[in-house]
Amino acid sequence: MTCASCASRIEKKLNKLPGVTATVNYATEKAKVSFGGDVEPADLLATVEAAGYTASLPAPAPARSDEDQAPGAGDGEADAWRQRLLVSGALTVPVVLMSMVPALQFDNWQWVSLTLASPVVVWGALPFHRAAWTNARHGAATMDTLISVGVTAAYLWSLWALLFTHAGTTGMRMPFELLPSRSGGEAHIYLEVAAAVTTFIVAGRYLEARAKRASGAALRALLDLGAKEVAVLRDGPGGPVESRVPVASLAVGDRFVVRPGEKIATDGAVVSGTSAVDASMLTGESVPVEVGPDDSVAGATVNVGGRLVVRATRVGSDTLLAQMARLVEDAQNGKAEVQRLADRISAVFVPIVIGLSLATLVAWLVAGASAAAAFTAAVAVLIIACPCALGLATPTALLVGTGRGAQLAILIKGPQILESTRRVDTVVLDKTGTVTTGRMGVLGVHPADGESVEEVLALAGALEDASEHPIGRAVADHARAAGQHLAPVHDFAAHGGNGVSGVVEGRGVLAGRRSWLATEWALSMPADLLEAAERAEAEGRTPVWVAWDGQVRAVVVVADTIKDTSTQAITELRQLGLRPVLLTGDNTRAAQAVAHAVGIAPGDVVAEVLPADKVAAVRRLQDQGATVAMVGDGVNDAAALAQADLGLAMGTGTDAAIEASDLTLVTGDLRAAADAIRLARATLRTIKGNLFWAFAYNVAALPLAAAGLLNPLIAGAAMAFSSVFVVTNSLRLRRFDPSR
Repeated sequence: MTCASCASRIEKKLNKLPGVTATVNYATEKAKVSFGGDVEPADLLATVEAAGYTASLPAPAPARSDEDQAPGAGDGEADAWRQRLLVSGALTVPVVLMSMVPALQFDNWQWVSLTLASPVVVWGALPFHRAAWTNARHGAATMDTLISVGVTAAYLWSLWALLFTHAGTTGMRMPFELLPSRSGGEAHIYLEVAAAVTTFIVAGRYLEARAKRASGAALRALLDLGAKEVAVLRDGPGGPVESRVPVASLAVGDRFVVRPGEKIATDGAVVSGTSAVDASMLTGESVPVEVGPDDSVAGATVNVGGRLVVRATRVGSDTLLAQMARLVEDAQNGKAEVQRLADRISAVFVPIVIGLSLATLVAWLVAGASAAAAFTAAVAVLIIACPCALGLATPTALLVGTGRGAQLAILIKGPQILESTRRVDTVVLDKTGTVTTGRMGVLGVHPADGESVEEVLALAGALEDASEHPIGRAVADHARAAGQHLAPVHDFAAHGGNGVSGVVEGRGVLAGRRSWLATEWALSMPADLLEAAERAEAEGRTPVWVAWDGQVRAVVVVADTIKDTSTQAITELRQLGLRPVLLTGDNTRAAQAVAHAVGIAPGDVVAEVLPADKVAAVRRLQDQGATVAMVGDGVNDAAALAQADLGLAMGTGTDAAIEASDLTLVTGDLRAAADAIRLARATLRTIKGNLFWAFAYNVAALPLAAAGLLNPLIAGAAMAFSSVFVVTNSLRLRRFDPSR
């Protein structure tokens, strides 16, 4: 496929089969097909081939080698266009200069131009010639057809003039005339037009390929999250022996060891050991989950506590990570690709232009004009209609817009996402890492009567400083930031996710769950501390009970902290006419507390959702008529980002989320989401303006060319001027400034 209209044609052909529903995605080069009855996969392939294209059934992805993972893998298409662009550009510049500036025309300059332009027309434009031939065989026409016909006509006319008229004689100079000669016009050659059109369009295709090649990167980023090696326990003569093997060799039932800080290799059940597992990348839950024997764990999550022995229950394509990869792929394939405006118009514009060119040729011959004059007018029609500025309209605005975006910490991935920004009316926000920091922090210290905050922090901070648990680190960091000197801990012990104990400066200190202190240590809770803890739990926060010397002394409240700029960001999104919705895998109380703090309505909170539910929630909003923007940062958001009409990823998040999104906010500041939407809308307005003026030049000049009032050389100059106008219009985006 060479343009969005190719995807549309294949989709129409497939949907004509009985019982078939097909969606063809130009960006991912995949078709998602539902079929039944007498239709077989072979019939689908035959239908695609009958339309003039090729297709194959998807095969299971083999285990990837290091070469597959190397940077730049899969960039072949963009590299091929880049090579064409560099060679064509180097050859085209001298041809244009010699043709447009008479002072540079030396003896036999025209033959030098022919030598330089021929590789551009034949090799540089080969993809357009090939696509035009394929389209012609199936009775269709696209922009490729117009490019190929225009370039070929200008080149062949020039070749004929050089070989059979005085245009090829030594000392020929090509004058600059406003009107074509009624008597002949053989002295004019149009090699610069053929070469320049080819180079401009190749530049556009190169920029498009660069944006398109990232379409499968979300899946690669997801799969890269998984562990590469695993320590498997094998039975040996003296008992189980650890051996490190590639994850791909794991089988269901294998037992493997996961040490603190390591990723869990695959989905499984804990056989022995207790630990805290950070599953935020998959579930969005900010607090690590405590696991013990018989608890389930998911692959790619991180063991942050003790040593675990896990029995594999699902491997390969059956794991949760692989299922999420399929979610992202399905969302990408099901996402309606925005067809470029130029391709929409081409279905009507191209046949009309070709017909008008032929009609011009015949009309001039019938009127008694010379063949050279008739052909000059016909070529002028093709040249002035050639979509040179159209090839620049989108990429130049995109280049300037993305460059300005990069200065504002906003990355725009491609032109296909811009149209949706104009219609977006709902913005779905992930909580963890997007509205909040994704890191645990101390929000309050409540000492019992007679105790001081300083002493609580000194003892609890010292004890938790020996812990690897994120809650423990939050308490220790807060105590250190408050100026406390953290004393060394003796006899430190972690108690299976319930809490920690140790001796600090001769005092036996405990910190952990209320139930653990009450049952294991038979401690009673003061009424004022109970009230503070219950209030914290009602707000979705985590109370940590602190006791020493046999008595409960304080409650330390810990929670995921809200970013300083989130409230202002929500206000800015509302000012853009957007309805903010909070979507999270965290518990309802925590989600409602965050929503209240930043100004999101209670009815616009969706909590305790799995990754698949996030996709369903976005789709449900779309089914209700909303155009949805999604802002997220975790792997659990990747599929929803791909499903949304506009995906915005926080650059502080995971690669999977960033690759699945349309826009990336590098700073992690949620206010950049409003700036991103403003910038994308401004870029879209510029692209539409470029397309309008590019067509306006062509359409306005077509009657002049057909009437013989436009020299093809002037047509080429007008086409170049339209390109200059488009570029200048795009450069205005450099002055884009966010509202704040």
